Amino acid sequence: MTSPVSFLTQTYDELKKVVWPTRQQLMKLMLIVMFASLVVGLYIGGIDFVLTKLTESLLK
Repeated sequence: MTSPVSFLTQTYDELKKVVWPTRQQLMKLMLIVMFASLVVGLYIGGIDFVLTKLTESLLK
């Protein structure tokens, strides 16, 4: 079992090895994620709308 100080030291050493994205890369990736989320949201919303209308028409 490692001590908390040893754990924090090891964590800090590992974080120094991380290659962080540049601001430009971050913005590009953020836009891709936002666009993909919008597309998936519209797709799920469309399916929900169609199924709701279908259910309403069957229950009337």
